[in-house]
Amino acid sequence: MNLIVNVSRHSARFVIGLSLLAGLNAMADDAGLLDEARKVASAVPPKLLQVLSAEIAQGGVASAVGVCNEKAPQMAKAASEQSGWAIRRVSLRNRNAKAVPDAWERSALEEFDRRAAAGESPATLEKSVMVEDGGRKEFRYMKALPVQQVCLGCHGSNETISADVAVKINGLYPQDKAVGYALGQIRGAMTIRKVQP
Repeated sequence: MNLIVNVSRHSARFVIGLSLLAGLNAMADDAGLLDEARKVASAVPPKLLQVLSAEIAQGGVASAVGVCNEKAPQMAKAASEQSGWAIRRVSLRNRNAKAVPDAWERSALEEFDRRAAAGESPATLEKSVMVEDGGRKEFRYMKALPVQQVCLGCHGSNETISADVAVKINGLYPQDKAVGYALGQIRGAMTIRKVQP
């Protein structure tokens, strides 16, 4: 009987040890995915801002609206293909009809707004999670996109957006909700996801 109790205790310790090891491995995997997600999410916005700034310098703000309409999705698609992550931008006040957040993204964006209102810097706001659905695991990550000076020509107040820019926006995005922002506010977020093997 003593032998059975001792074996049971050793077995229990072994199982607990394996569980702890599995938990540590999962945490390391999640940390690696988070690091990778941060790099991917941080790569696209500066490239888009560079393209938009060049277009504004060359053809004005109204011309940049058209470039953003065409180039931003192309850049996200190219980055997705290169990185293996599904990449897109979402917003609670979307301009593009494809930028409507799903339930998890909406919750994260609302949390970002609350945290920014409480004093956190919008540039540092992020959220990640590993979700499992039907045996499929997926790592999801979001990073807030604060309004920068270059954004205000298209996303600022109705009083500061020029008439030619407003016409261009209305032509490309008849259901636009993405105006009325001030410098530093959260315009939306980069949202990326990767299915795990």
